[in-house]
Amino acid sequence: MTEHRPRGLHGQTVEALASRILSEEWGEGTVLDLPALREELDISLTALREALKVLAAKGMIDARQKRGTFVQPREKWNMLDADVMRWQTAAADDPALLDELTEVRAVVEPAAARLAAGRASEEDVESLREALADMAAAGDDPEACVQADLAFHRRLMAATHNNFLVRMERIIAIGLAERDKLVHGASTAEDPVPSHRKVFDAIVAGDAVAAEQAMLTLVTKAGEDLEKAQRTR
Repeated sequence: MTEHRPRGLHGQTVEALASRILSEEWGEGTVLDLPALREELDISLTALREALKVLAAKGMIDARQKRGTFVQPREKWNMLDADVMRWQTAAADDPALLDELTEVRAVVEPAAARLAAGRASEEDVESLREALADMAAAGDDPEACVQADLAFHRRLMAATHNNFLVRMERIIAIGLAERDKLVHGASTAEDPVPSHRKVFDAIVAGDAVAAEQAMLTLVTKAGEDLEKAQRTR
């Protein structure tokens, strides 16, 4: 996954405000001084409020009469929002966060593989085949490995032809990218092609049970590889 770069003043303001919350410079309950912020960031009050609306929609802040605009507790945040997920993985060196994402993958991806085995079109199969070929061609290039891995899992979700799972892929991909950076950057990283090929072969064969089991095995191994990479950091 390429590094996200916010576009324009609005995007940069949102990112700047979010970073202060994620770094806990502004802890839970902190009341924001909007006039001071406007002056510090050198933006209009309207622009600042528009940026705050974005964070409010993600559950990170709220505004009340007589209290003002304040930081919400983490349990109020929309954890399935792609930006919130990206900000968290970028701001916190927190193994527990990636562990939770591995658990989500273990629940979602085997079931997605099962669906894909029964629904994948010829175009889906060819798209997965190309991702697998890119994975094999990536060799020892960590960035190429990450991109090929993301492409395979993204295309597998698309092959379910389930709009909710396609949306879920956007969340999983962020955690997967962070996991891949650790694992594929380690000297002990193993060839990912065989495990992905088993999933692919089962989908091509239309074997839902085999596809589900192959993906479960893949995700379980991915979790183990992540633990190893975290221990060697």
